Amino acid sequence: MLFAESLIVIRGGGDLGTGVAYRLHRAGFPLLVCELEEPLAVRRMVAVATALAYGRIEIEGMQVRRVDATAEAAELAATGLVPVMVSPQLPTINFDGVVDARMAKRNLDTTIEDAQLVVALGPGFTAGVDCHAVIETSRGPHLGRVIYQGGAEPNTGIPGEAGGKSAERVLRAPATGAIEWDQDIGDVVEEERLLGRVAGVPLRAPIGGLIRGLISGGSTVAAGQKVGDIDPRSDPGSIHEISDKALAVGGGVLEAVLAWLN
Repeated sequence: MLFAESLIVIRGGGDLGTGVAYRLHRAGFPLLVCELEEPLAVRRMVAVATALAYGRIEIEGMQVRRVDATAEAAELAATGLVPVMVSPQLPTINFDGVVDARMAKRNLDTTIEDAQLVVALGPGFTAGVDCHAVIETSRGPHLGRVIYQGGAEPNTGIPGEAGGKSAERVLRAPATGAIEWDQDIGDVVEEERLLGRVAGVPLRAPIGGLIRGLISGGSTVAAGQKVGDIDPRSDPGSIHEISDKALAVGGGVLEAVLAWLN
């Protein structure tokens, strides 16, 4: 690997965290992805976090493996594979950079002292205060830009458009409780089709199309939380592709890391 001595820790292996991992991996950086014991990733077919449940996953040629010890993670990262482990806190391992990709829309515990380079995604962070750089995650002309002073744009809560649909394509929990699915990622459904239940409350498709993402069945979710999305374009190949937004954000992180090294 070109940057074999520069280990980067990514906190969060969901959609955007996976875009970050892919860009850094392709550029030759060893990585370690840290996740919660029960990840909340929606686009699980292209989420590094999915390897925690299945032991491994391949995402656009990137090989991801679950590990359960930091020593194992360091060894695996050196081979060019991407290790992911359950670690809500920063691991006790030598690393050069940290990327907070948890997308909590607020700073949970990241500080500028966490590593030589600390990069954070989206709103809730201030570059120069609690991290060295912030990456813009809001769709538009600034998506993926590196911010060295100040923060990202506030969260609008409005998802990107796909096939002429925006907010209506997002599945949100109708209640608080455990979620169970009757459908799966990759299924094509019509509007009002029963998709599953949250604490016994039915969740139906707001539009027709391809189910592109669903949070893991059995997860406990809060009312109003995003739990899935439907793509009205019904392109089956899209469930295996990292999103354009994730790649743009990942490109911003790669720029920040390379600028720091330079």
